[in-house]
Amino acid sequence: MMKLTCMFSFILLFGAAGLVVFIHLQDPEEIVHQQTPGLRCNMGSQQSKHDCTSSNNQDGKILLYAADEFPVVNQRPSLHSMQNGPVQEQDTSRKQNIVVVIKDHSKKNAEANSARTHKRKRKFVIKKNPILIAVNGSFHNLPMLKSEYRNDIKWKSLYQTQRERKRIMRDTCLKYKSDNKRIITPYHVSRIFVEDKYRILYCEVPKAGCSNWKRVLMVLNGLASSTKVIQHNTVHYGNYLKRLDGFDRKGINHRLSTYTKMLFVREPFEKLVSAFRDKFEHPNNYYHPVFGRPIISRYRVNATKEALRTGSGVKFKEFIQYLLDVHRPVGMDIHWDHVNKLCSPCLIDYDFIGKFETMQEDANFFLHLINAPQNLTFPRFKDRHSDEERTTTQITQQYFTQLSPSQRQRSYDFYYMDYLMFNYSKPFEDLY
Repeated sequence: MMKLTCMFSFILLFGAAGLVVFIHLQDPEEIVHQQTPGLRCNMGSQQSKHDCTSSNNQDGKILLYAADEFPVVNQRPSLHSMQNGPVQEQDTSRKQNIVVVIKDHSKKNAEANSARTHKRKRKFVIKKNPILIAVNGSFHNLPMLKSEYRNDIKWKSLYQTQRERKRIMRDTCLKYKSDNKRIITPYHVSRIFVEDKYRILYCEVPKAGCSNWKRVLMVLNGLASSTKVIQHNTVHYGNYLKRLDGFDRKGINHRLSTYTKMLFVREPFEKLVSAFRDKFEHPNNYYHPVFGRPIISRYRVNATKEALRTGSGVKFKEFIQYLLDVHRPVGMDIHWDHVNKLCSPCLIDYDFIGKFETMQEDANFFLHLINAPQNLTFPRFKDRHSDEERTTTQITQQYFTQLSPSQRQRSYDFYYMDYLMFNYSKPFEDLY
């Protein structure tokens, strides 16, 4: 992996539209290449990406550097780009965006040269054409409803709900998250599925209706005539849907800037109990040996040889002990990881935020906004263990009453950002 050192100049233009910064890059031939220590790269001549891992990487995550980073493109809410779709509403009370335009060396002009202020060293992705980078994205703008529905109380209410959810999420990000590093890597978009026909980006959050949402995307893409005919294994193991990290840099940037980006979330404790019931209270040839055996071995006193061999029968209290252990015997899993980590909502400007608790309303409102076929509605059926009751608030409380007050508090602290970001109330009164 080579470090790219770039020299650029700034032009500060102040006007009614806001602050614009022009950054000028040197020609690629003028860049000095230096090898980055501690980095192992597989740089095949026919590879479109570099396969690089830091030798200092302790947690097994892929570390991506300049050649694999993507500037945060101008992620405008994109529902308005649909044919006959809503028109984007401008919020004039908000400060205008700061936009950075990266320009090629061959396009410099006398004005740019005369306004050069100073030189700095920084890593950038070299592009021949200008790239827009949203430093302060338009998170508070939401497309207006179609004119024929603007007086409909139901649609207006759902529209206002979306505005409020986006505001709360953005305010939480501004308060608790640093926006200094506005870089999107393939890791950040690895959970995002792509539907090109209706121009949708869907971030998968397990146990929040993701199986049925994949069915909907497959129908929209023309891969099936109905959601009812798509089996569970086809949804999750058929590889019919494309992931955003499978595209090159240009493809990722284009879709982030023009497609409708959406995610659905669920009350964190309820989502956690749902995952536990699904993976540990039913036969499972992956989660029992991979997670069950080390959990039982670490946290169960006098465990039987059978339990240690199969990993079956993990108790909820043992599972929570594993979750809260900073030295876990086995890593995290997407089914109980934070939504904040899965979908990077402080980095990616999502246009639509749905909730599992109001799934039918939110999902069908979204399908309405993207002009989906009128006969397509979000499926109601339970994907797995259909004879078993869905995980509800009451069932969730039954599981968490097995824990001590301290364990409940630590569990709440563990998911604190998800509770704040998506405006979920405290599940127990004794939590602080």
